[in-house]
Amino acid sequence: MPFTFTMPKLSPTMEEGTIAKWRKKEGEYVKSGEVLIEVATDKATLEHAVLDAGWLRKILIPEGGSAIVNQAIAIFTEKQEESIEGYQPVGDVPKPPVQPQAPLPTSPVEEPPLFAAGPTGSLQQPAFVPQPPLTDYVFPAPSGEIPERIPASPLARKLAKEKGIDLTTVKGTGPHGRVTSRDLELGQPAGKVTFGRREAPTIPPGTYEEEPLSYVRKVIGQRLQESKSFVPHFYCTQETHVDRLIRLREELLVAGLKISYNDCILRAAALALREHPEVNSGFNTVNQTIIRFKTVDISVAVSMEGGLITPIVRHADYKNLGQISQEMKSLASRAREGKLQPHEFVGGSFTVSNLGMYGISEFVSIINPPQAAILAVGGMEDRAIFSEGQIIPGKTMRLTVSADHRVVDGADIAKFLKTLQRYLENPSLLLL
Repeated sequence: MPFTFTMPKLSPTMEEGTIAKWRKKEGEYVKSGEVLIEVATDKATLEHAVLDAGWLRKILIPEGGSAIVNQAIAIFTEKQEESIEGYQPVGDVPKPPVQPQAPLPTSPVEEPPLFAAGPTGSLQQPAFVPQPPLTDYVFPAPSGEIPERIPASPLARKLAKEKGIDLTTVKGTGPHGRVTSRDLELGQPAGKVTFGRREAPTIPPGTYEEEPLSYVRKVIGQRLQESKSFVPHFYCTQETHVDRLIRLREELLVAGLKISYNDCILRAAALALREHPEVNSGFNTVNQTIIRFKTVDISVAVSMEGGLITPIVRHADYKNLGQISQEMKSLASRAREGKLQPHEFVGGSFTVSNLGMYGISEFVSIINPPQAAILAVGGMEDRAIFSEGQIIPGKTMRLTVSADHRVVDGADIAKFLKTLQRYLENPSLLLL
């Protein structure tokens, strides 16, 4: 008897998955508990084993294809020679994507409509579409080899000599490419040293190509857009002196203890959250209630191919620097390999996003709901620092918290940031 195999739900947030690999081919037998597919979700690539044994007769979604949860992706039979002719797979059917309709512009200056209205006239996502390439555009500078004699009108030659314009830099618009007086406006000054000629472009300005969003990028975009649209963000920034933190890390390296600055920031954030539990909170939009997390579980933004993921350091305030360092190395490595399990990246009470290693001075992050706050960490920079009436060279780092105003106020975040600053500027406290 034929039966349908559907896309499994491999994490609480999973709505769709991409089949990264079929472990079996059509016509092969699959035992109960045997891994059949590898599924790329919005967070990781996970293996899935079948519950019911049977013969894989037809693959409905090939490798690289996507399917929503409970959509039919394969047909099985209990016996090898059973016919599947006429069998209709059961499962959910994906809804066709709703795309805003924007009329094609009739001229280069016509703007697309600001919003695309839905069938009932309700406000939908704005229609942002690119303008078509300028097919009638003429590159305004000459290219190629410079001829021995530049074709130009007598008036153009006279004006070019008077104004000190190099005729070899002027593109003529007259008959047979002849330079006229009106062409001199874009000419470059004549002199012993010139910019020289450049190769002319071969495609019209505004030429573009489009590529579809990967499933990961679609999920990231959807969730962050929802967060930015519906969560009332506000931001607070604190500049922190990090000279002592740098010395502490160097001293630990002498003893063979290698930790990262990010490890120190996680430890400091965990201790600060313990002192300010109101920041270690969230918001439940279904119940319209404030969530008070009882444990400090810090999500850490990790960049991976095609997107990012936030593995979680659980009970971070109970772990010392060494434990945090080792755990983060393991989490980050498996995150980039797509081998995290759902419980390792779903949840969390607070998020840290660090771009300091890229030399970014300062940035703001979008809150990761249902959490109420996220910390953005900038890079270390040389600064002139006032200390005991003197100006001395030093290094500082900017910390910015994005917070949900439904849950916390500015004073709450200000106190949290000052506590975080205290731990980072007195880093020996992180060793306790």
